[in-house]
Amino acid sequence: MNNFDSRILSIEQATGLFLQTGNKTQGNTSAKEHTSFQDILAQKSEQVRFSKHANQRLESRNITLSDNQMDRLSHGIDQARGKSINESLVMMDNLAFIVNIKNNTVVTALEQGEEGNVFTNIDGAVIV
Repeated sequence: MNNFDSRILSIEQATGLFLQTGNKTQGNTSAKEHTSFQDILAQKSEQVRFSKHANQRLESRNITLSDNQMDRLSHGIDQARGKSINESLVMMDNLAFIVNIKNNTVVTALEQGEEGNVFTNIDGAVIV
């Protein structure tokens, strides 16, 4: 037997039933907080990203970053942004990262002691 409710519902009532929020009168807001697209975009853009090249470099050298190191790297990027740096060298422990500050993206990474420790096309350096 079909348990279909045959009464006619407004779009708002049907939406409320579908979302299990009940039938609310206009003007009431749901208890859920809505996150705007701008908030989500800002949250995503604040996260440090790694380019394909940087990921390959880290993987080939068996380098994994701890949560503490990721926080320090993010802090270093914030410091560089505060000084209006565009391309920064961020040095941490025995690691060096070239970071595009505008995009929050690590472009490349290397460990201390590697051959060719010459950094070009940067306009600032941060040591964290």
